[in-house]
Amino acid sequence: MDDGIKQDPAYGTTRIFWVNSFLFTTHYSLFPSETFHKTACANPLYCRLQATFEKVRLGNRHLEEGVQALSSVAAAWKKLPWWVEPFTVAGVLIAFGIYSTAVIVFAGGQYEQYISPFFSFTATMDTPAWAPAFITAPMLLLWIPLGFRATCYYYRKAYYRAFFWDPPACQASAQTKEPRSAENYRGERALFVLNNVHRYFLYASFFVIAFLWYEAFRTVFTYDAGVQIAVGSLLWFANIILVSAYTFSCHSFRHLIGGNMNCYSCVKGGGARRKTYNFVSRLNAKHPQWAWYSLFSLLFTDIYLRLIAAGTIQDYVLISFGG
Repeated sequence: MDDGIKQDPAYGTTRIFWVNSFLFTTHYSLFPSETFHKTACANPLYCRLQATFEKVRLGNRHLEEGVQALSSVAAAWKKLPWWVEPFTVAGVLIAFGIYSTAVIVFAGGQYEQYISPFFSFTATMDTPAWAPAFITAPMLLLWIPLGFRATCYYYRKAYYRAFFWDPPACQASAQTKEPRSAENYRGERALFVLNNVHRYFLYASFFVIAFLWYEAFRTVFTYDAGVQIAVGSLLWFANIILVSAYTFSCHSFRHLIGGNMNCYSCVKGGGARRKTYNFVSRLNAKHPQWAWYSLFSLLFTDIYLRLIAAGTIQDYVLISFGG
C-alpha cells in the first residue's frame, strides 16, 4: 500500500488505526506519522458501522470520539440490505464509464466559451499523426484523472467491493459472500501492485487541475462578450471546486503536506505547514463524499454543455459588462 499504510481486508483499502494495547495503559502514543484520518473509520462510506461512543486515552487526555446521529439520508442508507451498496456503486461506475467513453470518442468538447471537463486542454488539439485511428485528443490527457481515481484509496475500496466482492460489504453476512477468506488476504498482487503509483498520478493531476481552473475563468472573462457570469459559469466553478476538494483531500497529498513529519517546530515554516496539514485533514475526513460529488459534477457539467449546444436549454447570463 502507498505511503506505508498497512492494508486491511475488512475495509478494502487500509487499516484505519494502528493500535497497540500498550497505548491504553501508558502515556505514550504509538500512532505512526501517517495514518488514515481517525474519523474515516466512522464514515458510513468507508464502513457502515453502528453509532457508538468510545473513550480513547492518549497521555493525560480523554478524547471522546464517536458517530453522532447520522443524517437522515445516511441513516436510511444504513438500513438497506448490504448488497444495495456494491450494486449501486457498480451501476454508477459502469454508467459513468460508458457515457464518458462515448463522449470522448464520438462527440466534440467545446461550445462558445465552455470546454467540457473531459476535453480540458485538448478541446482544440489535433490527434497526432502517429496515433491509431481510434485515439482521440482527450485520450492523450484523460489517463491522468482516470489513473488518479483508479488508484485512489477510496475508489479502490469501492470497486473492490462492487466488482470483486473483496469483501462486498462490512456486515458479517456479507463477508460470507467473499470469494476468499480474510485469513488468506495477502495484499494487492500482480496488476494491482500498480496502485502504488497513486502519488505520481496525484502530481500529474496538478496539471489537469490548473487547466480546469483556467477554463472556469474563461467562462467569465470571454474574448468577445467582456465579463459575464452565466449559469454555466457557476456550474464550471462548482465543478472545479469539487474536483479540487477531491484532489487535495487525497491521502497522498495529506502525507505530502505534513504526514511525513514528526516535528513541525524543528523545520522552517513548520507552523504554517501544520495549519495546512490540519486543513487538509479536515478535507480528508470527507474524501469519499468529495469523490462522488466531483464525479457527478463532471457528468452534469458535460451534459449541460451538450444541452446548450443542442439548443435544448438556454444559458442565462446573470451579470454582464464590458462587452
